[in-house]
Amino acid sequence: MDLKTKFTGTAIGSMPFTDPDYAVKVSLERLPEAPIWPQLPRLGIREQMEVQYSEGIPSAVIDEAKKRMFIDTSVDYSELFAGFYETYMTAMDPDSGTGDCSALAISPEFSKGIPALEKALKAKGAKLPFVKVQTTGPCSFALTIVDENKRAIYYNEEFRDVIVKALAMKCRWQIAKFKPYAQNIICFIDEPILSAFGSSTYVSVKREDVVALLQEMIAAVHAEGGIAGIHCCGNTEWSILVDSGVDIINFDAFEYGETISMYGAHMKKHLARGGLLAWGVVPTSVHIHEATVESLEAQLEKVMDKLAAQGIDKKAITEQALITPSCGTGSMDAADAEKVFLMVSELSKRMKAKYGY
Repeated sequence: MDLKTKFTGTAIGSMPFTDPDYAVKVSLERLPEAPIWPQLPRLGIREQMEVQYSEGIPSAVIDEAKKRMFIDTSVDYSELFAGFYETYMTAMDPDSGTGDCSALAISPEFSKGIPALEKALKAKGAKLPFVKVQTTGPCSFALTIVDENKRAIYYNEEFRDVIVKALAMKCRWQIAKFKPYAQNIICFIDEPILSAFGSSTYVSVKREDVVALLQEMIAAVHAEGGIAGIHCCGNTEWSILVDSGVDIINFDAFEYGETISMYGAHMKKHLARGGLLAWGVVPTSVHIHEATVESLEAQLEKVMDKLAAQGIDKKAITEQALITPSCGTGSMDAADAEKVFLMVSELSKRMKAKYGY
């Protein structure tokens, strides 16, 4: 990949607004080069992180009363699986697949943001440099969602395979939907749970399995011509993301920016093959209250210099950079979220001007 993003601003999916048209307005105004479709969890359970991507997954049960979702493995799911895999192969077979993943589409009942962004982009009538879409990653989905016995569905290998394939199809469907409106489609695979990788809670989660799951998702994004990113908003073993072959690594550069430099050899490899770093330097915590463009610029320069000190060309770091919030804004106050998007916009402009981009 030979793409120079030069501090383009984009964002993680969630927003605290309840009006999808307003959320899209914020997205287009503050992220004019790479807007997102907004995930709106305050509209209800169906817009929450894992549930939003559950349509079409066999035995998925949404309990509206208890505001939760689980996978019911107690039923005979053999026919459900057969139907799912037939659908999957029809679309995704590398030799004979149609590439049409609309059978796993995200409907308006599960996302008000997708049709709102599509409507706005149609009205705009011009292709943007980027549109960014997103899907919950297979590790975060399968380690968060449980079966009827409250055991993480990740540990059921049959269902884990179905889940990664369903999510891969949802990536491709989104990319195909927004291709008419942008020169490039970025698809983030959101994996916040990777910040707990290696902890006692997930000691039985194997590194090679995580890499394989991510690689399957990335392959689907690439098959549709998209640019694959992975978002993790905590500290993690960053080499996992590099080894997965992902195009963009998005991390919390406000709280954990210096951890990237601990993986200097891996980051050098990532950048050398054209990979991008999305610096989540705009905080989505109470720290946004005192944040200024100047303070965020200083933080960004500090962590970039720390990485450059590992023998990595600073020019490559700046040319292959994006600016994002540290995480989603869905749980923030609306006013604070507005400031987050303003800071992303202003910092992006400032850094582009500073480096002559």
